[in-house]
Amino acid sequence: MRAVARIVELGAGGLPEPPSLLDDFRDLSRADRRPDRPGGRGLVLAEGTVVVRRLLASPYPPRALLGVPRRIAELGAELDGLDVTAFVTDADTMAGVVGFHLNRGVLASADRAPAPDLDAVLATATRVAVLEGVNDHENLGSLFRNASALGVDAVLLAPGCADPLYRRSVRVSMGHVLRVPFVAGPWEALTGALRRHGYVLGALTPSGDVGPSTLADADRVALLLGAEGPGLSDEALALSDHRVRIPMVPGVDSLNVATAGAVAFHAVGSPSTAGRG
Repeated sequence: MRAVARIVELGAGGLPEPPSLLDDFRDLSRADRRPDRPGGRGLVLAEGTVVVRRLLASPYPPRALLGVPRRIAELGAELDGLDVTAFVTDADTMAGVVGFHLNRGVLASADRAPAPDLDAVLATATRVAVLEGVNDHENLGSLFRNASALGVDAVLLAPGCADPLYRRSVRVSMGHVLRVPFVAGPWEALTGALRRHGYVLGALTPSGDVGPSTLADADRVALLLGAEGPGLSDEALALSDHRVRIPMVPGVDSLNVATAGAVAFHAVGSPSTAGRG
């Protein structure tokens, strides 16, 4: 039997009591109730029609939506055929559930998808980003958005990185964190797999001696990026084949990590971005 989305209209005085799928969206302003935080219920939250569309098209199994009528109607084509509940209500009632007014007018929740196999990801990729200690959720989301736009096939998360599926990272990435495969692991596992699959490792550092375009001709490239401030650890630098520096004018030695990533991703190129304007 074909799945059908269930539309549930909520009135200000008719909110269902727990347990309910509506609980996915309750009290999101309270850190101890957030279902997407470490120690929470392991849910993914998407905000706004663009990001919700990407969630509904992603491998993450959708659970429910909460939104004002106009936003839910805009998602009608994507909801068709999905086994999902969409709660429709006015902005004030929605704010009462969520804990604050949501300008984008719609939220969606999903269960997490199983992590992909590291070797399977690297076997089909040609350009990957390896992040170490990137614990700022906005930087992390921006890196995923840049990776998706500039032909990076996967992101590897070395120790110290924040959770890419935290709501702010998902929002800042414009949902691209739901499209770019990522795998977390210790350095030994990540670099072992990169070596098995023939990647050239370039570590971005202000002390680098080559530009990122030096790596453009390599069949497979992994670009290593560290957190703002400390940058990459000595361990990460020692694992790299090249220390890569983005040329800049005198007096400036570094860029925001997401900006640096974008410059480097563009410089190394990718078969998937060849010929783009």
